[in-house]
Amino acid sequence: MSRVYFIGVDIGTQGARVVLIDELGQQYGAVEEVFSLDARYREEQSPLMWWEACCRLIPALLREVKTDIRLERIKAAAVTSTSGTIIPLDGDNNPLHPAIMYSDPRSAQQAAFCKQIAEQAVKEGYTAYNASSGLPKMWWFLEQYPDQVPVLRKFVHAADFVTGRLCGEYGITDYTNAMKSGYDIHRYEWPSYIGEQVGIRKEWLQQVRPSGEAIGVVKKALAAQWGLPEGVVVTTGVTDGCASQIASGAVSPGQWNTTIGTTLVIKGVTTQAVQDPSGVIYNHRHPAGYWMPGGASNTGADWVSKLFAGKDLLQLGRDAGIHLPAASLAWPLIQLGERFPFVAPQAVGFWPEGDDVETFAACMEGVAFIERYAYERISTLSGEKIEQIFSAGGGSNSDTWLRIRSSVSKVPVCKMQNVSGAAGAAILAASSSHYGSLQEAAAVMVKPDTIIQPEAELVIAYDHKYDLFIQELKARKILD
Repeated sequence: MSRVYFIGVDIGTQGARVVLIDELGQQYGAVEEVFSLDARYREEQSPLMWWEACCRLIPALLREVKTDIRLERIKAAAVTSTSGTIIPLDGDNNPLHPAIMYSDPRSAQQAAFCKQIAEQAVKEGYTAYNASSGLPKMWWFLEQYPDQVPVLRKFVHAADFVTGRLCGEYGITDYTNAMKSGYDIHRYEWPSYIGEQVGIRKEWLQQVRPSGEAIGVVKKALAAQWGLPEGVVVTTGVTDGCASQIASGAVSPGQWNTTIGTTLVIKGVTTQAVQDPSGVIYNHRHPAGYWMPGGASNTGADWVSKLFAGKDLLQLGRDAGIHLPAASLAWPLIQLGERFPFVAPQAVGFWPEGDDVETFAACMEGVAFIERYAYERISTLSGEKIEQIFSAGGGSNSDTWLRIRSSVSKVPVCKMQNVSGAAGAAILAASSSHYGSLQEAAAVMVKPDTIIQPEAELVIAYDHKYDLFIQELKARKILD
């Protein structure tokens, strides 16, 4: 029987990636492109730039694989992108403003109001609004550009824009994208306070469906232009953190994933929502109705490109692996403030200056300490013991970093073969177009590549160093 194939598209903060995998999880091709960005890329980006990248990457991918596969067997596609990024559209589905990025801090005041209103209005549902949430960005846009209100047709999320360009459907989003825009994933509705108190009209909001649900097919003109068969299904998308979770295989209750990309994202699957009074941990809705608790940190791997631009990262990683643990403490928080696993708006990162190997090792350890703190908090709130961590994202490509993380957290860290968000999107595309569920698709399509076990000597050393790290954060008034 001929194999069938699925396309996954990932629109990241700094670039785009497109992959093609088959129903068994084998990857046949991958292409990517780095965006040409200005200094304000963390605040605003052009959605049309993303789409133009897709229009180059998808046909390039098809050219790469056409001698190895039957293109007419491509069955479905899905898109993942950043959580909380918002785009206002006009009646022709064109952007009225550049995409307001998740990392844009300008809606902090609106976020505080949204949080206050939501906490009074709902008993369950998302109330942990901050400047990275979608709803405050909508409110900010309306306040900044009142002249655009008459022509505003819809607010959409980053993945939805590309999905819309692919199939023409802009009026539907998924659970994971809608949550930070205020959608109540407990009652499956947009709460009344969004319109009555925030002023976001119901007609500006999208319909919300499970991630991976078919909503259209690739436009005929695009299919003909790119060489795709007619009728390739396009599904609802998913946020980047959830896509990486899917790529890791952590899609059934009791499984947990850490994705280290620009940011560190931790997500798991539970049968009940994890209740966090501080709002730091929030719960996405699983397509099967389970819960996907977790959070996204401002700490991640962006320090690698910022602090070690132009350096031989592979060699640095190998050299760092010889000198563990590092002598210094580091917390490579590049931007101001932290949001997970604790909230510290004025927090400033720190790291040693001088020796590159020492700095590289200490920074990897600092991220691992944040990961451990997060899992300890999750365990306390959920009552679940973390037995194993599935790992995804670019940070999983460092064997030294995997060793550090396993020994810091004291559990095995399992890296899967396809750890990209684009692979997660492709698995999502397969979950309903070919398989009966996301769990069924992941069970077949996700395969382990490496399992790293904790090292006894490093476990002891890192237990001590982790205590010093927490003490340092308390001394800097970052933790209480």
